[in-house]
Amino acid sequence: MPEPHPTASAGPQTHVLLPTNPRLFAVKRAVSHSVLLAAITLAGCASPSSSATPDTTPQPLADVAQRVQALLPLDALLLGEQHDAPDHQRIHREVIEALASRGALAAVVLEMAMQGNSTANLVKNGSTYDTAASEDTVSAALKWDEKAWPWATYAPAIMAAVRAGVPVMGANMPRAQMGAAMQQPDLDQRLNGPALKAQQQLIRLGHCDLLPESQISPMTRIQIARDVAMANAVVQAHGNAAATVPTLPASTLNTGNVGSAVNAGNAAKTVVLLAGSGHVDRTLGVPQHLPPGLKTKSVLLVAGGAPGAGGKASDYDAVWPAAPVPAKDYCAGLKAKLPG
Repeated sequence: MPEPHPTASAGPQTHVLLPTNPRLFAVKRAVSHSVLLAAITLAGCASPSSSATPDTTPQPLADVAQRVQALLPLDALLLGEQHDAPDHQRIHREVIEALASRGALAAVVLEMAMQGNSTANLVKNGSTYDTAASEDTVSAALKWDEKAWPWATYAPAIMAAVRAGVPVMGANMPRAQMGAAMQQPDLDQRLNGPALKAQQQLIRLGHCDLLPESQISPMTRIQIARDVAMANAVVQAHGNAAATVPTLPASTLNTGNVGSAVNAGNAAKTVVLLAGSGHVDRTLGVPQHLPPGLKTKSVLLVAGGAPGAGGKASDYDAVWPAAPVPAKDYCAGLKAKLPG
């Protein structure tokens, strides 16, 4: 999946305007119970891109660790990935290992697991966090959906956190709550007018212009609700009582029981969010729903060498290059699943 043009600097990227390619926005490989639900999960993981040839040299661990160090101190580090870019998941693991080696990792929260699912309750001998838990035990604790997210892709990062004694928590809104979110007009107020229109346009492109116009607003609300859910998970994982996210009605958004994963000692540590790149966009995604007192950085992970899509790299605090992936027409695959 195309991404923004990377730079060598870990600092903010500014004023990089990028060409449009609607193929970008159908990213996730998940196939849900219907084409509509599948399309829901496809959107929201998009990011800007460039047709210019990027620096796609994979970053060794030492370089990733240095990039992390340059961003600290942080309450939360939001990593925006391309879901089918293996080098991005490698970077996930190395970021987690770098923070854990400093004793600076508070928790890992995942788009790929639903809220209320956590490894925090994996204990050994009744009291100690089980850092030796098996992959099967960890995936069961997270209620991992293998059809949506291949466990082998994300297991190295997840297990690195578990081995470090750090809880891993689901951050996404359960599918059962999507219907209620679609009917919540209050969600439209979560973004300002221009940002809401931009998010609606991403929903159009993310569904390959296949959605009827009447579905754009409801589907955008789902996207916003998912971002709010992830923001809540980040705040809860950080355990900062002074930082709160205005929550949606309980009927719309259940933040789940993650209290055991939260403690005041996390206030000096960093929570890592792993999510699709669209979710960590500072102008549209999770950062819009985080409290101002929480110090965060959004990092866009770039798979190089692919055609571009519209957007600005300045919508992220940093852009990190990674190895390219083969170009793929995601919209063709989605259209093939449609009846008739």
